[in-house]
Amino acid sequence: MKTLKLATAFAVLAAPVLAEGDAAAGEQAFNRQCVSCHVVQNAAGEVLAGRNAKTGPNLFGIIGRAPGSVDGFSYGDDIVAAQEFVAAWDEEQLAAYMQDPTAWLRSTTGSNSARSKMSFKVRQEADAENIAAFLATFAE
Repeated sequence: MKTLKLATAFAVLAAPVLAEGDAAAGEQAFNRQCVSCHVVQNAAGEVLAGRNAKTGPNLFGIIGRAPGSVDGFSYGDDIVAAQEFVAAWDEEQLAAYMQDPTAWLRSTTGSNSARSKMSFKVRQEADAENIAAFLATFAE
């Protein structure tokens, strides 16, 4: 994955960037690392991945959706503020966020005091790319 330099002056309005991930490997990584906090559940209520976890937001349709925008989920102020700089998640942005949520927020918003409520970090870059590719298969 190429290093992403995040502009803090302009919102990202381009089409989603596709990461170098493998969706099948991402499903396995998601099941190992993400299911205790997240679910992928469609509008009909069908759980497509994960368990009915409520710690983190539903990840159905996350690619192409603005950060911090699932209705009914209580986000931290900093992830909501990131919407000013990132119009919508793409695979590359999401993979970078998963690897270090607080660092991503600080870089994206330009605020040294920004903090993520997500304390978990996906340690392997390949896992983060693969999970992002897997989540990209669930479009709204």
